Amino acid sequence: MFTLHTLEIKYLQGVGPQRATLLEKDLQVRTVHDFLYYFPYKYIDRSRIYYISEIDGAMPYIQLRGEILSFESIGEGRSRRLIGHFADETGVIDLVWFQGIKFVEGKLKVRKKYVVFGKPSPYGGRFNIAHPEVDDADQLTLSKMGLMPYYNTSDRMKRQGLNSATIQRLQTNLQTQFLKQPLPETLPAYLIKAHNLMSLPEALRCIHFPENSEQLRRAEYRLKFEELFYIQLHLLHYSQERKQKFAGLFFPKVGDIFYTFFREWLPFLLTDAQKRVVKEIRNDMRSGRQMNRLLQGDVGSGKTMVALLSMLIALDNGFQACLMAPTEILAHQHFETIQKLLEHLPVRVELLMGSIKGKRRAKILDGLRFGEIHILIGTHAVLEDPVLFAHLGMVVIDEQHRFGVAQRARLWQKSAQLPHVLVMTATPIPRTLAMTVYGDLDVSILDELPPGRKPIQTLHRWTNQRISLNAFIRKELQLGHQIYMVYPLIKESEKIDLANLETGYQQALGDFPEYLISKVHGKMKSADKEAQMQRFVTGEAQIMVATTVIEVGVNVPNASVMVIENADRFGLSQLHQLRGRVGRGAEQSYCILVTDYKLAEDTKKRLDIMVRTCDGFEIAEADLKLRGPGDLEGTQQSGIAFDLKIANIVRDGQLLQHVRDIARDLILADPETKNPANLILWQQLAQLRKEHINWSVIS
Repeated sequence: MFTLHTLEIKYLQGVGPQRATLLEKDLQVRTVHDFLYYFPYKYIDRSRIYYISEIDGAMPYIQLRGEILSFESIGEGRSRRLIGHFADETGVIDLVWFQGIKFVEGKLKVRKKYVVFGKPSPYGGRFNIAHPEVDDADQLTLSKMGLMPYYNTSDRMKRQGLNSATIQRLQTNLQTQFLKQPLPETLPAYLIKAHNLMSLPEALRCIHFPENSEQLRRAEYRLKFEELFYIQLHLLHYSQERKQKFAGLFFPKVGDIFYTFFREWLPFLLTDAQKRVVKEIRNDMRSGRQMNRLLQGDVGSGKTMVALLSMLIALDNGFQACLMAPTEILAHQHFETIQKLLEHLPVRVELLMGSIKGKRRAKILDGLRFGEIHILIGTHAVLEDPVLFAHLGMVVIDEQHRFGVAQRARLWQKSAQLPHVLVMTATPIPRTLAMTVYGDLDVSILDELPPGRKPIQTLHRWTNQRISLNAFIRKELQLGHQIYMVYPLIKESEKIDLANLETGYQQALGDFPEYLISKVHGKMKSADKEAQMQRFVTGEAQIMVATTVIEVGVNVPNASVMVIENADRFGLSQLHQLRGRVGRGAEQSYCILVTDYKLAEDTKKRLDIMVRTCDGFEIAEADLKLRGPGDLEGTQQSGIAFDLKIANIVRDGQLLQHVRDIARDLILADPETKNPANLILWQQLAQLRKEHINWSVIS
């Protein structure tokens, strides 16, 4: 017995094996069910007739009623085109065909009433429509045509005759061939009634063939509701299952190590936000449940100190801790920072990276296995099989979006019991995105900067203001400060005319000959990169010319200026991350965005936002609106891939919160999933988890 989920698309009338292969390759449509859920991206109102006199250049598509006055053939052979002079009572427009001319000549008659549909374009002082759709006006019932769906197709599909009109015809075939019996519901009757939802069969018919805009609105709402609801039900149900199924390590005390460090060696007073988050983490650790907490904090908000205090609680309870960073630079920075902070305490901190080999590596592995190393700082090297802990109790993952789900899971498999997990990000995540990507995690937010930090001043400068910009940089250098200069490319490209690192480095050598300049980019060998970084960190070099490799992991409080060349080539979140490399000391710091005069409207908006605010959450919300969720760095690895069929994380944020509340209330009311009225929910959720939807979770 087949179902629409298993029936291959080749069995749909009008498809066949060849088209089926193309649909799978270009649209990821393999089954009839996949095709049913391949929704239009826009609709054209086919119920309205325009007059030719109403046409203007801004109209995307129009529908006209009239007659062909005459035909005119121009050119010969392949260059031939056929023009039909089409008229209504208000004017004349040309209908143009470049292909299928014999068919048109045999089908269309002069002085017969037709309805034509197409895109008007100005040409030679009047409008024409190339390859219009033409229907017999006497046989066309406009009121029944409703809104005409348009489907995205690839160029390859169009060359094979699979354009939007063909997809529409195939959707019609699907409705008549397989949907004579209504599809089974996927939501319980009480939810449909309580929220005034359209039935699933009706919604799937109306989303493809709506008769009017109200019908379309209700169909879209039903399908968006269901899509977002099941994501939230999955996340919240998974979170509850995990808390019930997996007992966490019980850390009942805060002991000598924590208190000695806190009272005697803490280098600065904690902000209220840091105190609040440490308290949240402390409550998790003594709850008896595994902690799975996301720590969001803008650049410089003190996440590392919170992570360290959390790891010290693990140490006080007889367990080891591990902090994993995505790059050797960042891991090395964490190691030096934490080792210095703990130098007066009986705590052994070690660093494990791919570049550490031989006897030194063997010694670290032995120290971990026998429990002699208390805190391990590392990169992906920590995930390797030979790395074993005596009793791992706490895992911290920094810049977590740079690690895949499978990689993260391997780390806490190194413990007999699931360790507590704290994942950190310096990229503020918009609320709607966090609800979807990290919906199964508890979230803590550091929304304060340490006292004494001055807001970074962000300025936008044009490329022809180089003389005054260099004068400003020289003034900062003379004050003893250091400068970053960031470029989007390593070498000059003939295809992309951008400022590049090599040219910028040579220019900096000429502009500032009396200062030492480091050069860093991702193509360098690790040892060379580290050496160049250290020259800048120690103050030996006063200027660092770099690509975005320094976006994460360089902490130089003396650096006061960040110059970003071709700033229009960077996303908002990346610009904000780069800006966060300065402003780490007590002195006033500056971020200077350098661009050419010619800027797109969206680019101007991005740069204006950067100049106006340093609030990372405001910037993240703006970035989400401008770029969309699928384009934001890291989201594809963060737990949910954005393969939503109809909902939109940005536009449907209010609905997302609404369905999350419904899912939470449902789980609270039926925690053991025994209510017969909800059986359909758990069956559908199991089906979705089994299918194509990428619902991998953080842990």
